[in-house]
Amino acid sequence: MHRRFDAVIFDFDYTLADSSSAVVDCAQGALRAMDLPVASDHAIRRTIGLSISDTLARLAGEEHRHRAAEFQQHWRVRSDEIMVDWTQLYPYVPDAVRGLKQCGLGLGIVSTKFRHRIAAVLGREKLAHYFDTIVGGEDVKAFKPDPEGLLAAVERMRVARDRVLYVGDSVTDAQTAQRADVAFMAVLSGMTRSEEFEKYPVEAILGSAAHLRERVGC
Repeated sequence: MHRRFDAVIFDFDYTLADSSSAVVDCAQGALRAMDLPVASDHAIRRTIGLSISDTLARLAGEEHRHRAAEFQQHWRVRSDEIMVDWTQLYPYVPDAVRGLKQCGLGLGIVSTKFRHRIAAVLGREKLAHYFDTIVGGEDVKAFKPDPEGLLAAVERMRVARDRVLYVGDSVTDAQTAQRADVAFMAVLSGMTRSEEFEKYPVEAILGSAAHLRERVGC
């Protein structure tokens, strides 16, 4: 790949970090509180990156989507207790982030996770200052795959869309990049298989973000 990017914007969960144990705990607790059948760990992990309403519909059925606010309230109580502490960056992320920044690339994050939780994790790991912007779930009216958050990050970073690379682990991320008309690179550090990306325009599919610096040519 010839280097043609001025900025790299990341998804967060399963791209830079693993919060799956906390997500499973929050989702199962919320379902129990609502007297709904408790979903399996695997089913919940497959929803990471979706909005709260889509997560509830996927786990409990479309007929329960209207209870998303209740689901979110139960989720948030538990998430406030555990989400930051239970979220761990992948071991290679600090070196990858520093390397990309040394190349002169702008860095951002766009996620459905709340911005303040992402900032807390990055602050704990002393990486927050490497990122030019973070767009979280509280910053948008429409969640991914709507491109609102990604387009907001591009605007904040003052880069042209054709000079931006979005990196994510899910089909939702691929759809978001496509709708924003931004280049996309997939990583397989989450629950999505390589073949699931075949119908989307993808610069490359990597096992993880560990070798992203080499793939963008810096």
